[in-house]
Amino acid sequence: MKKQIDETPVTEEGFALRLRPRQSQPITVHIPTDTLAVLKKIASGRDMSVEALLKLYIGKSMQQELAKLSADRVLEKTEKVLKQHIRSEETVSTILKEIRLEAVP
Repeated sequence: MKKQIDETPVTEEGFALRLRPRQSQPITVHIPTDTLAVLKKIASGRDMSVEALLKLYIGKSMQQELAKLSADRVLEKTEKVLKQHIRSEETVSTILKEIRLEAVP
């Protein structure tokens, strides 16, 4: 990540990152020694602290989980609407199966 003259962080693509401070709370996490060694190596290679790397991993994982929850809700609503318009349970099931197959990256 590069820095602009005014100290606003920017991405490699030149997009300004708007960082907003948020309240935080310290916690203690017991991590196996060998895992911590790997984390330190990865963090060093990325020129960041282990704490920053863990926050990055947690943030990415949360985004993935939230996206999955959102997709699941959309599928549930889709199923509900399809059932209102299509009488065949088999047809609804086939449509939902096709949607799931198309949605998998």
